[in-house]
Amino acid sequence: MELVLPICEALKCFGHLTCTYMEHHRKLERRMNDLLAKQRQLNAIKSDVEMKIKTELRLGRCVRQEVENWLLDVQTINGKIQNIDERTQNLSCFSRGHLGKQVSQTVEEVKEIIEQGRFTGALVIDDPSTAGVPFQLEHLEGETAVLADIWKHLMSDEIGMVGVCGMGGIGKTTIMKHIYNQLLEETKSKPLFEKIIWVTVSQDFNITRFQQDIADAMNIEDLPKPEQKRAAVLRNELRQIRHVLILDDVWEGFVLEKVGIPIPIFSNGSRLVLTSRSNVVCRFIGCSEIVEVPPLSNEESMNLFLAHTGRGILKVPSLEEILGDIVGECDGLPLAIAVIAGSMKGIYDVVEWRNALTELGDHVTSVKGTDKEIYGRLKFSFDRLEDSNIQNCFLYCSLYPEDYRIPRVELIEYWIDEGFLERGNRQQLHDRGHTILNRLVNNCLLEKAGDDVKMHDVMRDMTLYIKHPYFMVKAGTGLKELPGKQEWKDVERVSFMMNMVSEIPPSLSPNCENLSTLLLQNNESLERISESFFQHMHSLSILDLSYTSIEQLPNSVSTLETLNALVLRGCKELRYVPSLEKLKALRKLDLRGTGIEKVPKGLEMLANLTYLNLCTESLKELPIAILPRLSCLQCSVLYVKLPSVKMNGLEAARLRKLEVFEGRFNELIDFNAYIKSIQGRELTSYLLVMASPKAKFDARPLVEGLNNAFFFNFELLGDCDVRNVFKIVAGHQVGSPNCAEAPFGSHPVARWRLLYLHPALIALVALPQSPSHYTF
Repeated sequence: MELVLPICEALKCFGHLTCTYMEHHRKLERRMNDLLAKQRQLNAIKSDVEMKIKTELRLGRCVRQEVENWLLDVQTINGKIQNIDERTQNLSCFSRGHLGKQVSQTVEEVKEIIEQGRFTGALVIDDPSTAGVPFQLEHLEGETAVLADIWKHLMSDEIGMVGVCGMGGIGKTTIMKHIYNQLLEETKSKPLFEKIIWVTVSQDFNITRFQQDIADAMNIEDLPKPEQKRAAVLRNELRQIRHVLILDDVWEGFVLEKVGIPIPIFSNGSRLVLTSRSNVVCRFIGCSEIVEVPPLSNEESMNLFLAHTGRGILKVPSLEEILGDIVGECDGLPLAIAVIAGSMKGIYDVVEWRNALTELGDHVTSVKGTDKEIYGRLKFSFDRLEDSNIQNCFLYCSLYPEDYRIPRVELIEYWIDEGFLERGNRQQLHDRGHTILNRLVNNCLLEKAGDDVKMHDVMRDMTLYIKHPYFMVKAGTGLKELPGKQEWKDVERVSFMMNMVSEIPPSLSPNCENLSTLLLQNNESLERISESFFQHMHSLSILDLSYTSIEQLPNSVSTLETLNALVLRGCKELRYVPSLEKLKALRKLDLRGTGIEKVPKGLEMLANLTYLNLCTESLKELPIAILPRLSCLQCSVLYVKLPSVKMNGLEAARLRKLEVFEGRFNELIDFNAYIKSIQGRELTSYLLVMASPKAKFDARPLVEGLNNAFFFNFELLGDCDVRNVFKIVAGHQVGSPNCAEAPFGSHPVARWRLLYLHPALIALVALPQSPSHYTF
């Protein structure tokens, strides 16, 4: 009897294990499907994270270690899932239970990684490997005495806070950039300070955003939400290091302790420098020493002017007096001198200079008040652009947040959508866009910032002054709700991008019949938009809701018959888009990275569509015969990873105007049909993937890994006879795993390169004669 109970318990335990084993055995297929579904969800989040990293990554920034670790976890789990999937293809009956258990455990792992990937803060931080990244410096003329004075105060043990004051455009920021770079250089040889921190405060002061900017500069992750706790964390971190904190462009007074900035004193050896247009602000914050930046002298002004125009103009007879008068009208303001000189560069006709002097004088005397007089001088250079489309291109930059580094390609895409670049093929439009940007930079209307551009805050003020009340711009100001309907009356362009708006309620139905552009992108907490919001926007042309959390678009979007561009990129929660049947004017539809499972109804009716992006993991069907109806497509991105979506090669081949194309073919016959159709056509960029329905390979990391330049690319995956494909495509048989080059008839490419990458993967890469200026 004593042995019976242990035996029963053992049998019960064994029975439980057996039942569990049988359950794993029986439910293997269902759990495998669950695992693959979770993997698709995970990779969609990964794609969103990588896209956000690309938008946030700038000079001197790097990906947070937490994000790097998460991406590695995703890579590891994807490898594990691939291994499991391969094992399911050749599985004995006895192994099913064990594998079923592993699948079940892996599902839980994927769920955990998905939760870890819902990052709330910035994905990138300042590069911790350096004390800071030097600025690209502008020409400094005449401010050497001011620079020396500031430096002397910084090196003194008696002064902890210095204010640098002067009117807009006088050169405060330029001087401090030179100071910042000099501090970085000094820190390398003799470390006076452990950290040099630069934070731009700007006109729209928001304490939460300000605290986050300081935290980012300090590489502090995950600030708490309550303002006081955030301040405590910052205060504690700053007290531990000897630092110089430079606050640029401060417009209003604030209490340092409330933000979390400890007051610099002799014992901690730290320094605080701030620039402001008002010495009252400097004194309110507590600066014991204030340095005024004076206007340039006549000689200094002339030297700076000639530095921008070139001294060749001095050789023109009778120009010296006019030149002196024009420099005098600049009133010693470095920004005005640089901008006006930029607009006159390359002009040697005395008549034009004399006319310019008259126009400049009229601009200055037409307005009163210090700031407006500066705007008058700057507007002179704006007016000299003459071409209204180029002027509109310049004005458009003011829709971005103050001091924001604007990606060139993104900006050009907006210009194309707005029609500023007129007509032409995609490559021609981008070439014209880059040409305009180069002109604006060369004329000092915009600043070069690495590969991006920036608009000086005074230039931005000037453009908003010009466009008042037709531009309403509250971009990147920490806005939590949209302005009331009375503020929308006369607006033509509205930008609320990069804010914290969570809902647009039914009470907001603004009467704005002239509104043409509405930018709401990067309001990541935005979940709901009321039906009535678009009710009176009958002239709306551009609607950008990218990287918001909306789950569905209101049906009222279907009535926006003048809409040219509907941009929903990165709206991963989006499941429903209403019928587009009435949107006959629509030329661009971007659904990349959304959660839609079906293409919107009425898509086939959009005969004017020139840009279509359906690159999304969730898309489950592409209706038959929909592509040929879109006869105007220039740039179509239809790369869909899910094998359930079948791309028809003959349908794709009928899109004769395509210049940029990305797509996946499951069948060799479709791949062949499309390849034959594009011979002799002038596509500027395309990525074609040939893969069997079972292939689960992501081509884009391969594309990015092969070459940083843009190029054409073919990739073939899975169970297909690549030798036959290459005979058809390139007229070249694959003989060895070595790279080989082959001609491709009359197709406009420099060369083709065959790359052996894996027994199941061979890539045919075609390098273009000249790199494309744009990507997807």
